[in-house]
Amino acid sequence: MNNEQHQRSDYLYEQHVIHLTLQGKRPATIDGYSRALRRITHHLDKSPDTLTTDDLKRYFAQLIKTHSWSTVRIDRNGL
Repeated sequence: MNNEQHQRSDYLYEQHVIHLTLQGKRPATIDGYSRALRRITHHLDKSPDTLTTDDLKRYFAQLIKTHSWSTVRIDRNGL
């Protein structure tokens, strides 16, 4: 990601955390959902608002191979 995309990604991450907090999510849930957003952003090197359906399919296909089903569900719910 270039600097502008990185800043956009950081902004979206902050908004994600704020919205989860306003929804009354528990700190552990916020942590898990936020980790999902960081993980996919890092894995695909894209800002979350630019992800396509194909990006998500590729990401989850790889995640299923390397992580537990619990992690897959948390990432799906977090995104």
